[in-house]
Amino acid sequence: MKIKKIVIIEDEKPNADRLKRLLLDIRPDAEILAILDSVKESVAWLALHEKPDIIMMDVRLADGLSFEIFNHIEVKCPVIFTTAYDEYAVRAFKYNSVDYLLKPIEKEELETALHSYEQLMREVQTLNPIIENLLTQMLPKEFRNRFLLPYRDGYKTVMVSEIAFFFSELNTTQAHLFNGDFEIVTQPLEKLEQQLDPKHFFRANRQYIINMDSVAQVQNYFNGKLRIILKKYPDRDIIISREKAPQFKNWMDY
Repeated sequence: MKIKKIVIIEDEKPNADRLKRLLLDIRPDAEILAILDSVKESVAWLALHEKPDIIMMDVRLADGLSFEIFNHIEVKCPVIFTTAYDEYAVRAFKYNSVDYLLKPIEKEELETALHSYEQLMREVQTLNPIIENLLTQMLPKEFRNRFLLPYRDGYKTVMVSEIAFFFSELNTTQAHLFNGDFEIVTQPLEKLEQQLDPKHFFRANRQYIINMDSVAQVQNYFNGKLRIILKKYPDRDIIISREKAPQFKNWMDY
């Protein structure tokens, strides 16, 4: 993140002008959106405008301490406080403060403060996707539990628990039910594999996803493979590869 939009809250014009010059020397492409000199004016401006990237805020203003601003409006951006007095330092860090600079402000100190904040924001932006991904993995995933399928002049619902297995052939996916019927579903097996609860469904091979409750027998097959016999569908020849056999046995034994 690069600081580009800045608001200065300072009631002494010479100090405000000097601060503006320093800021533009350090960040030539920055824009000073406003120079405000009181609590009242600051509250009014912040209420009507989009938040800047950062506010340079003097502590003592013409009509009181700048901390009063926070009592009237929510300030949604970081603040660097500036003052000739260090007595407000601890209090300042309760109010969005990322730094606290004593007057007269030196260019090097100001540049360090801006750079430190920009570096922090870059690190946060880098970490955010990682944290979001970790949280997504930690949160319980919701799996599909029904299909809405065309039926006559409308639609009907088929519950996932009613399906013994899914079979794919010629780019068509069939959901075969425990009652012997089958339905055509639009999702390919690759997508269904992501939508179905892996506790109950297993991708046996490139043609089948089977429901654990449909498994009647597991037989050893040649070359380390497994042959699966399904309830009510004994004629289906479902073969688990040698590579997948350990994974399937762990699934059945969990």
